[in-house]
Amino acid sequence: MTVTIVGSQLGDEGKGRVVDLFGETADVVARYQGGDNAGHTVVHDGEEYKLSLVPSGVIRGKVGVLGNGCVVNPETLFDEIDALRERDLAADVRVAERAHVIMPYHRVLDGIEEREKEDLAAGTTGRGIGPTYEDKAGRRGVRIGDLLDEEVLRDRLEYVVPQKRALYEQVFGGDPDDPDLDGAFDVDAMFEHARAFGERIAEEGMAVDAGSFLADRMADGEDVMLEGAQGTSLDIDHGVYPYVTSSNPTAGGAAVGTGLGPTVVGDGEVIGVVKAYLSRVGTGPLPTELGHVEGQTPVDGGDTSDEAEQLATYIRDEGGEYGTVTGRPRRVGWLDMPMLRHAARANGFTGLAVNHLDVLAGMDTVQVGHAYEFDGEEISTMPATTEKWGRCSAVLREFEGWPEVDWAAVAEEGYDAIPENARTYLEYIAEELDASVYAVGVGPGRDETVVVEDPW
Repeated sequence: MTVTIVGSQLGDEGKGRVVDLFGETADVVARYQGGDNAGHTVVHDGEEYKLSLVPSGVIRGKVGVLGNGCVVNPETLFDEIDALRERDLAADVRVAERAHVIMPYHRVLDGIEEREKEDLAAGTTGRGIGPTYEDKAGRRGVRIGDLLDEEVLRDRLEYVVPQKRALYEQVFGGDPDDPDLDGAFDVDAMFEHARAFGERIAEEGMAVDAGSFLADRMADGEDVMLEGAQGTSLDIDHGVYPYVTSSNPTAGGAAVGTGLGPTVVGDGEVIGVVKAYLSRVGTGPLPTELGHVEGQTPVDGGDTSDEAEQLATYIRDEGGEYGTVTGRPRRVGWLDMPMLRHAARANGFTGLAVNHLDVLAGMDTVQVGHAYEFDGEEISTMPATTEKWGRCSAVLREFEGWPEVDWAAVAEEGYDAIPENARTYLEYIAEELDASVYAVGVGPGRDETVVVEDPW
């Protein structure tokens, strides 16, 4: 069978820990979209592992597959594989021949194009994700399978590199021969760059037809976990466009991005991962936002009252909601139920994993954006356009808070040990989304999770 793990909000819901938790039973874990812009942190035996491309399940010794819906930076792929092997973890990773390759020119162009767009789209990670998906849709991409055939690879690059060179030089005014670019706009340099990675992929037998590979494993009785990156509201079709990623994190993307049929995915479990509050990096509307983050919160957005600012700081401190590299505060807010209802419909959740419940402990009351007020009308789900979403204000519902407790003991004792008011909060979420709570995260470690039901 399959179990699909989907982010229900704006990313950073803790999907990696859920994959790690339920991945113990799986034989194969497959990523179905995104690239190395998707960070996963997994804590195993007291050690922290940070992955941005390799599927989280490899920490448990599972076979990892990067599906055809992914865009793959071979440098990142092998850096992560080598780092895991240096820590005595045998990383068995396969990559779809149909997956597209992030080339150096994609990364160079990424940051430049984003600056030109200014406020028209979500902030980029500068890793070439968007430009690679653009080339995929434009039928000028380089795929993993191309790296294995030197003649095809040369033909692909002789077609696309001159286009990228002209774009960089004539549109953006750059010098394509700048030595700091390491030949990003030179056909011969890109050929040697890509060919070297192709040789290693071939030597290690990593390239597969993802759909056939997964179907064959399932025919042999093995279980497959399908892992999405980012979250539903960042989906290019179902998210808050244009503040979105370039692929489909929703459950439908699991079929398209692996080659397994929708009936196969639909016949399994689809688990929506929910952060018990809301966090976001980047600009755009956020109706339940607490406080104001300079440079990210819209001018007229956020609750800027003293109480809201204090609550925002409390949540950030308790939840570690600060940039890993920059230390910049992330935007935070109350749980947004219209956003979650939209996610439940778009994905067809059969179960939920609610993380960071412990972060809200110690508050007198906890609020939830139960609905929106839009042009004088109360609505229960997200409008179709981001502009309309920006005109929504949250209709809040209040819950009694729950005390700080020994969360490690709670995880060991089980669901009934969760404070009563916190269980009321969880049951409200489950009822509104018509899906049972399968797991509750009450701390960063694998053992700090209350397992209610095993999806397998």
